[in-house]
Amino acid sequence: MTAGGNESSKKVVSGGALAVWLLLPLVVLVVLKTDCLPQVTVRQLFAQFSFTQPAADGSANKVPSSGTESATQQQAVDVARLKSAHDPVVGAPPPTASSNEMAAGVADANGDLKNQTELLAMNGERDDSGVNSDVAAPRSKLSCNFSFYRMNICAMEGDVRTHGKVGTVYVVSPSDDSYRPENGTVTIRPYPRKWEKLTMQLAREVTIRSSGPGAADMAPPRCTVTHDVPAVVFSTGGYSSNFFHAVTDIVIPLYNTAREYDGRVQLVVTDYSRKWIAKYRHVLGALSAYPVIDFDADDDVRCFPKVHVGIESHKELGINPVLSHKGYTLMDFRDFLRSAYSLKRAWSTPVNRTSGGRPRLVMLLRRHSRALTNEAEAVAAAAEVGFEVVAAGPEAVRDMAHFAEVVNSCDVMVGVHGAGLTNMVFLPHNGTAMQIIPWGEMKWPCWSIFGETVPDMGLRYVEYEATAEETTLKDVYPRDHPVFTNPVSIHKQGFDQLWKIFLDGQNVTLDINRFRGVMQQIYQDVTVT
Repeated sequence: MTAGGNESSKKVVSGGALAVWLLLPLVVLVVLKTDCLPQVTVRQLFAQFSFTQPAADGSANKVPSSGTESATQQQAVDVARLKSAHDPVVGAPPPTASSNEMAAGVADANGDLKNQTELLAMNGERDDSGVNSDVAAPRSKLSCNFSFYRMNICAMEGDVRTHGKVGTVYVVSPSDDSYRPENGTVTIRPYPRKWEKLTMQLAREVTIRSSGPGAADMAPPRCTVTHDVPAVVFSTGGYSSNFFHAVTDIVIPLYNTAREYDGRVQLVVTDYSRKWIAKYRHVLGALSAYPVIDFDADDDVRCFPKVHVGIESHKELGINPVLSHKGYTLMDFRDFLRSAYSLKRAWSTPVNRTSGGRPRLVMLLRRHSRALTNEAEAVAAAAEVGFEVVAAGPEAVRDMAHFAEVVNSCDVMVGVHGAGLTNMVFLPHNGTAMQIIPWGEMKWPCWSIFGETVPDMGLRYVEYEATAEETTLKDVYPRDHPVFTNPVSIHKQGFDQLWKIFLDGQNVTLDINRFRGVMQQIYQDVTVT
């Protein structure tokens, strides 16, 4: 019995050994063909087979083989590591696998390595963003701020993808310290006037979606275009057709957000207006070296290293350097505009009266509302004082680049409260802006929009407040009407009434003698003897 048992044992061992030796050439071939040495030693390979020897009682016991069970598990872990070497998400340890599963895993892993090597050979360098999220990428970061009064804004970096036609920005595999929106999504209207609910309805919503492996219903689409510069997403909706709002709500905030990249930034526009893009092409071209992308029509999935959705706005027609993360000022912005439009004059210097020089004054002439009913007399009065007057009606300002040159050539700008006064941004430093305030206790509203920001521009500010005798409202309402006796009561009825009566419902007839006196004072300030 004993001899028979020993003989049987020897046959098992010799058969197992024969199988191992037959497998060795295959192992060598795998190593040579894949140029990758699996993390399995020959000893571990032998350990995959159950060598038995008889126990004292003749039963078969497993021979200790330096931890056969743990070696099997280690091989499974090593294969899993090879497969997940480019997985940005760290999950639970992989489960143990059978020897057949592990063999298949090694083959899959080697195939992944082969594909990756071919990709490197084709592209010269690895391009992770063109591959879906199961490929290695640094953890992304999403940060949002909804506390600003004027706008909501989100910034993303890492693996960020945009798909404009569906209005979505994907943040792939966000880090643990990222902002985590409820249900993985947050929406923003990238127009900085969020306190005006109706205005914001004129801007398209952009969805920001956090996604990553393991969330199949939120898997990001594969990239079709890869960029190596950041992107800024903003809207040309809202009131962007109005020059004041275009500058206040878009141009200045866009400068705040994009200027730091010194041209290496991609501008992406939702609510795309071809007319708006053409009008402000000098500004856009100075901020970005790349053609603007129409977000709404874009069916490409674009990969960016960083994306801003929303633009940084501080105040009406202004910049607060304390809030600006780069410390920009309004004078910095005006210097930027001067460069963008190739304007010649940085500073307005006093004109010598004795040498016959005449300071230049541009007078903005409105139509339909808040127009000067005696504009010819006003132009003549300014000329009599000693100014070289440039009369500029609506037709003159249509060519923005040309009119910027006209304004920059002047020392003084005069106009009734309205969007046209926004052109003061093109005046040279130390120039003068005079705002004619229409009747109706409008001093504070007009000052808060234009007057407050003038000193920050490096300009001087002058006000001319129309009296009850200088408004055409006297031809519409009796003198005992609240329009004259209590204008504030009209304000309290809401902006619609204020607009209807005091902004859209009146023109101004200047008291020419009074106006001439103001012109004389300004002339003295901008000239020397």
